[in-house]
Amino acid sequence: MSRIIFDIETCGTEFGSLDPAVQEYFLKGAVAEEEVIRVKEGLSLYPLTAEVITIGMLNPDTGKGAVYFQTPGDMLLPFEEEGILYECGTEKEILEKFWSAIRTYDQFITFNGRGFDCPFILIRSARHKIKPLRELMPNRYSGPHIDLFDQLSFFGTSRKRFSLDMWCRTFDIKSPKADGISGRDVKELFGAKRYIDIARYCAGDLRATKELFLIWENYLKFSP
Repeated sequence: MSRIIFDIETCGTEFGSLDPAVQEYFLKGAVAEEEVIRVKEGLSLYPLTAEVITIGMLNPDTGKGAVYFQTPGDMLLPFEEEGILYECGTEKEILEKFWSAIRTYDQFITFNGRGFDCPFILIRSARHKIKPLRELMPNRYSGPHIDLFDQLSFFGTSRKRFSLDMWCRTFDIKSPKADGISGRDVKELFGAKRYIDIARYCAGDLRATKELFLIWENYLKFSP
């Protein structure tokens, strides 16, 4: 069975650039200054107010993969590091590359893909009139999508769900945050044109997800 891990990074638009009616919608109920700041900083979480700036894919069996990423105004030549091909493009171009690649795999693996990555990719693809080539939101319990966020919480029956970083610490996996970058830094890094740093951070997410997947597959997945 061929299988692929994927992960995305997103970047929200500047709050002041939004239509006044949209600003009002997001600020509804936000009274304290901390709440307003939280709203403005959270725009990267929604496909209506953010773009996919990086998509990474990794084959857990071969260790080969690709990271497609945006570099506004700077077109960089493709390069390869540790089995990962890095290639830039617009949001539309990197989404098209993602769909072209994923269509050939039988199974795909994510961490919180059902709650974030997949809906985001679908909405942003529709925004560019790109037709999906795979069903990213199949049956939650028996489909080809293995979401480790679901699996490790036993589909929500555990009292608390933990982040990828917490699972990495538990199983002695190198966390993508080990190099001093977290998802919260992505927008700032994007504004500073540190596109390759974001792409490498995404690759770190892929590798960590691979190691976590192997632990789940070998020690937690029940195989009669």
